[in-house]
Amino acid sequence: MSKGNLKLYAYKNFRRNRFTVSMAINNEWHVTHHMPKDPTADQRIKWHIGHARNCSCRSLDGEIREEIKRKYMNTHQEFWIFFDKNDHKALALWAAECANHVLPYFDEKYPEDARPRNAIEALQTWINTGVFRMAVIRKASLDAHAAAREAEEDSPARFAARAAGQAVATAHVPTHAIGASLYALKSIKAANPGDVGAAVTREREWQAKHLPEHLQGWVTKWIEAKNRGLKV
Repeated sequence: MSKGNLKLYAYKNFRRNRFTVSMAINNEWHVTHHMPKDPTADQRIKWHIGHARNCSCRSLDGEIREEIKRKYMNTHQEFWIFFDKNDHKALALWAAECANHVLPYFDEKYPEDARPRNAIEALQTWINTGVFRMAVIRKASLDAHAAAREAEEDSPARFAARAAGQAVATAHVPTHAIGASLYALKSIKAANPGDVGAAVTREREWQAKHLPEHLQGWVTKWIEAKNRGLKV
């Protein structure tokens, strides 16, 4: 089975898939983004990362893959070495679900404040349409984080709003999905002071169940790295 067919099979069996998977060439992007003549190494790398973000007509392999790995492995750009725009949307959908799962902690405490929910909805709009507007995503994220700052310190509501702010930012940088996951776990931890271990374990299992299998290795690696700072 080809890589493309394997990916389509994986998404077909992703039971909460709510976006259109496309392996077709993005003609509009290709028409406006030509590889420069006699490109430098940096120009080649920039083009191929842009291609991964916008088109799924072919996977990254060969010499250019190794060049990008040498430059970007273990950085925020690493995602594009292994994945493409379909994977980006799948990761964003997972981030939205992680944040939405704990959002009731915020909504119940601050029912008049829609900023975290609006952030998740902004992310879902990007997942559905593929139309990225930095001003929209940035404002939605900043608004959710502002709501978090105004919530009670170290409360489930504050961490839930943080999760929403991180989730929507996944549309810009994939590793923000990790923040959505970890802040959701912190929300669960704060909400269950008498049963922290079991509650966090249940939430981790719930998150894993909602993540496409082929993304789990990459997500696990980044959760372990980020968790050193957030200490869930």
